[in-house]
Amino acid sequence: MTSELIHSDASGLAGLIRTGKASSVEVVRAHLDRIEAVNPLLNAVVTLADGALEAARAADEQLAAGGEVGPLHGVPFTAKDSFDTAGVLTQRGSPIFAGRVPDTDATAVARMRQAGAILLAKTNLPEFSYWIETDNLLTGRTNNPWDLDRSPGGSSGGESAAIAAGMSPLGLASDLSISVRGPAADTGVSAFKPTYGRIPMTGVWPREPRRNWHVGPMARSIRDLSLAYGLLAGPDGADGFATAPPRFDTGLGPSPDRPPRVGWLVDSGLGPTDPEVAAIVRAAAEALRTTGAQVDAVSIPAFERDNPLDLWTRLSTMEVKPAFRRVTAGHEDEMFDYSAFVASLPDTSMEDFLDAEQGVERLRDALAAHFHRYDVLLLPVTTIPAHGHRLEDFTVGGRTMGAFHVSTTTVPFNLTGHPALSMRFGTSSDGMPIGVQLAGNLHADSTVLHTASLLEALSPVRELRPAL
Repeated sequence: MTSELIHSDASGLAGLIRTGKASSVEVVRAHLDRIEAVNPLLNAVVTLADGALEAARAADEQLAAGGEVGPLHGVPFTAKDSFDTAGVLTQRGSPIFAGRVPDTDATAVARMRQAGAILLAKTNLPEFSYWIETDNLLTGRTNNPWDLDRSPGGSSGGESAAIAAGMSPLGLASDLSISVRGPAADTGVSAFKPTYGRIPMTGVWPREPRRNWHVGPMARSIRDLSLAYGLLAGPDGADGFATAPPRFDTGLGPSPDRPPRVGWLVDSGLGPTDPEVAAIVRAAAEALRTTGAQVDAVSIPAFERDNPLDLWTRLSTMEVKPAFRRVTAGHEDEMFDYSAFVASLPDTSMEDFLDAEQGVERLRDALAAHFHRYDVLLLPVTTIPAHGHRLEDFTVGGRTMGAFHVSTTTVPFNLTGHPALSMRFGTSSDGMPIGVQLAGNLHADSTVLHTASLLEALSPVRELRPAL
């Protein structure tokens, strides 16, 4: 039973609890035991939330008394340590914030609790959530449960490793350029970055550059991503970009009257992609074709004219550096190496900044043209499978690329705000998970989730788990 509990998705656990086949105490204890057993190897969980078992007992008592319960009643969840959690350490991966305990929950955390979920733990991240690997001076490095010598990605690598290893069924993460989708791909779980502003960022740090940050769920199944998205989306009266009503959606919905139209690409100006990654994207395209979907190879010339990663770097440097200076003033010797590197980058000139803004507008126009013809864009999540720790560069197709090139296929949708989802659909020759990415039109989040559910049903790797 314990194995079933730690490898079930959150929806399954909620059903077991609701029908009395398992108690919330049993579910929470199973995950706490799993953390105790494998976290010393992974260092994914950095803080346990006090009172999880007590909350589970209260949840069982409420259910026994016939009280009204939420859709995640008694189910544990975790949150990246950039989300404020009332009374629970939120240290943001930095000695500068060591010992910090917020008084209130982030909106996303509060909404999970309102749905009946129980905060179990906080998970590791790179300092300030800025890098493609999860490592920092305060809580150290997180390892990938599939191979301890590899990274689970960043910046939500602690969350992805915890879910993949059975320490959590569902988690809250944030995404600046790759940080929800990339770690999910590296560890074989699923993650969703909704349309910009759909889930409030209130209580999540940092916010700069505000235009690019998104909150999204990470889970073991697409149905969990859909459930969590439905619970998390909508205005909170504090985040000025979270304005659309909870049920607002221009997508096809869960039961469309026609198969989705899917355009797929492997590089198309985004740079070289590992052949095994490219092969898995092609396999996913062919799988969708079997559902009756229209599936075409496409190109997006704007990706060739305006390199999204270059645009992101020029815009982010301009906005991030002042924020870093404010936070780190007087603590420069406590900064992790990548944070220090960002702070040392040359300033973006105003001319370059405005040129990059125009580039983003051209990307939006190009995606508007694509989504006028297609419902979904299928492409790689990361350009290589999970990499080793301390990656500096890598070679693909005879070209040597800087480490940040792993995010070249995810960053366009942070710049434009389009929804994008990561899910596993294959395995590398050396046994590492490989994911595919599905992106959709603005506010067509349900279309992305629906197409992902079709693909999940055809996945050849649904039952594979890391051997920890």
